[in-house]
Amino acid sequence: MDSLTQITLGAAVGEAVLGRQVGRKAMFWGAVCGTLPDLDVLIKFGDPVMDFTLHRSFSHSIFVLTLLTPFFAWLIVKLHPPDRAFKRQWAKLIWLAFMTHIFLDCFTVYGTQIFWPLWNYPIGWESVFIIDPIYTVFLLCGVIAVLAMGRENNLKYRLNHSGLVLSSVYLIWSIVAQQYAIKTAEASLARQSIQYSQLLVVATPLNTFLWRLIALQSDGNYYEGFYSLLDQSQNVFLEEHVSHNGLLAELDQHWPVMRLKWFTKGFFKVWQHSDGIAMSDLRMGIEPNYVFSFIVAKSSNPHTLPIKSERISQKRDVALLKKIWGRIWSSGMY
Repeated sequence: MDSLTQITLGAAVGEAVLGRQVGRKAMFWGAVCGTLPDLDVLIKFGDPVMDFTLHRSFSHSIFVLTLLTPFFAWLIVKLHPPDRAFKRQWAKLIWLAFMTHIFLDCFTVYGTQIFWPLWNYPIGWESVFIIDPIYTVFLLCGVIAVLAMGRENNLKYRLNHSGLVLSSVYLIWSIVAQQYAIKTAEASLARQSIQYSQLLVVATPLNTFLWRLIALQSDGNYYEGFYSLLDQSQNVFLEEHVSHNGLLAELDQHWPVMRLKWFTKGFFKVWQHSDGIAMSDLRMGIEPNYVFSFIVAKSSNPHTLPIKSERISQKRDVALLKKIWGRIWSSGMY
């Protein structure tokens, strides 16, 4: 999730665990620990595909963060000697801030390697977009209440707890809504006699009402469509798109290609860019604009030349949000 959400979640967790005992320090350190795992984006590994696929790996590991918890508890007690009696509670606060961070990331499509290094499968449930204001606002209201109200006012503790509960209920709602969208998509694909090997149903930006569908075929080509929970029809319009997977024929052992195939779980597009052969992660973006696209080889005669990966910069299309908002309410749009 985005940094604001993770900071807010960490602050809310910190307040819930230790706010009554140590005051606003609990919220502060909860916010710090809630954002620490994402600082791995500052690490440059020397290859764009490596940067892309190692984000949310070791820094989001249950094992790594659990091992780091005693160190941070020791550090906080060092910085706040009067709170030494609450060392165990500090450890609980830190661990929960870490765990809620990585658990929340699992709801997005990116992929979070929470069992690294024992199992580095990128877990992603795809039911929440990386920025979802509805989820965040519940937490934010509770945190603001704590900051605004007096320390002796018990209402603020209840409001903070309510924010945590309501945001959690929203995550459950997202799973339920996604499952309904999946069933609708499967039925619609069957009615249209569309064959596919994999199906992805992912939340669109800023909401859990409009769902983007990707039906991947065995040859790499794919269908893209959108389904709103407010659609009156259960038939999903799907548009077919071509992926030129044949361009990778000589690149099966090229590390960036293998890595992207694995990390995207097969949902990738191959296309000819002006600078070479490109691969795009189909899970994040909307045709033809994808957030993560990389040049992985240069076209040459007679053989394709593997190269160190290069990320293709994409311009943010703000008008896309307006289209998405319109499609939520009208099946005739987009």
